[in-house]
Amino acid sequence: MNNPFMYDEKPKEECGVFGIWSSGNQSISKMLYYGLIALQHRGQESAGMVMCDRQGPLGNISAHRGMGLVSEVFTDEVLGELHGNIGIGHVRYSTTGESRVENAQPVFLNYLKGTLAFAHNGNIRNAGEIRKELQKKGAIFSGTTDSEVVAYRIAMERMETGSIEEAIINVVEELRGGYALLILSPQKLVGVRDPYGLKPLCLGKKDGAYILSSESSAILSCGGELIRDIEPGEIITITDEGIQSDFSLKKKKHAHCIFEYIYFARLDSVMDGISIYDARIRGGKALAKRYPVEADVVTGVPESGITSAVGYAQEAGIPFQIVFYKNSYVGRTFIKPSQEERMSAVHMKLSVLSDVVKDKRIVLIDDSIVRGTTITNLITMLKKAGAKEVHVRISSPPFLYPCFYGTDVPDNKELIANELTKDQICKKIGADSLEYMYLEDLKEMTGDLPLCRACFDKNYPDESEL
Repeated sequence: MNNPFMYDEKPKEECGVFGIWSSGNQSISKMLYYGLIALQHRGQESAGMVMCDRQGPLGNISAHRGMGLVSEVFTDEVLGELHGNIGIGHVRYSTTGESRVENAQPVFLNYLKGTLAFAHNGNIRNAGEIRKELQKKGAIFSGTTDSEVVAYRIAMERMETGSIEEAIINVVEELRGGYALLILSPQKLVGVRDPYGLKPLCLGKKDGAYILSSESSAILSCGGELIRDIEPGEIITITDEGIQSDFSLKKKKHAHCIFEYIYFARLDSVMDGISIYDARIRGGKALAKRYPVEADVVTGVPESGITSAVGYAQEAGIPFQIVFYKNSYVGRTFIKPSQEERMSAVHMKLSVLSDVVKDKRIVLIDDSIVRGTTITNLITMLKKAGAKEVHVRISSPPFLYPCFYGTDVPDNKELIANELTKDQICKKIGADSLEYMYLEDLKEMTGDLPLCRACFDKNYPDESEL
């Protein structure tokens, strides 16, 4: 999950999306709320909902967006003013667009043929080109996001087509990048998953309601059950007439984001048929097979390295121990801008259980090293607490290349693995040894699932990204 005390270190997902279509008359605002709470790890910058009661061809629309966590944006009073039996919600971490409320999602538009709400997770690579073309036609945008551009483009296309589905198909055929889209019209809920399957999207149900979500755990959190994953390139439409799917975007080549399995997704999610928990356990076991070391204790960096550490310990036959105490009551106010303050924030958030580490050889597992700041701090803390040795094992290969699909991997010059060799990194962070996941061992986590590993090997699904 995205750890506040590691704000400067961890790659971030761009967003999470959650939508509900209900056949009944009950309001679904609380279900949307619980779904967004379950997706909070995918974005903590802003949150929003748009709802419609489907009364008449245009319906009655209510919406609310704000900066902050879901629980901060949606009070009981706000939820009480949101009514409808169809709705979409969004949590945002920005990789494109400024951090301001105008860029919060879902985007909501009124146009001559009706209303449209739009939310997405990912990165539309050619959104800038589409924006320029729309501006030539007189479009005026209030924000700076890909979402507003695509929503506006769909609305314009709808003026020329016979249905919202036809408009969506025409527009998404133009899009490049990785994305999961939710589109609400007054009578329909539409979901789209990019042709490569880079971004996750799944379908669930609860009583008379259908749910579209970035992760299965959010469906379960509001009392629903998972039906299936949306297929790469699938456009799914939910109406009074049932569920229909269009596969005109489908491609033979798929490339699912490996970092969903390494880090982004919740442990209790199942994604493209793979348990996230099991994948991380298998990743830890693969590390132990490839890079054994004589040690007394295996531990993980909370929370991102814990599950892989359990797998490593199981395979290596070394006891797993909780070594860090995490103070869960230190909030986001401890995300500080300066390096000195960020280092202090680590100590505020974590402390070492000295009795567990004193005179012990420690294997420390984490999911990645981006700049190296946090892992350096943790190794220093362990050695001050009496650890004899600290051997670092990372459950992903080194970050070497940028991501173009909505993951906030820094520029190459900010990636420590791009500047230093493995031995130099080991020395810089103060470890006694350092090993990364072997690239080919990633298949131990996900089996035969086709993966996007471009941030590690520069093998982008779309060769034009090279």
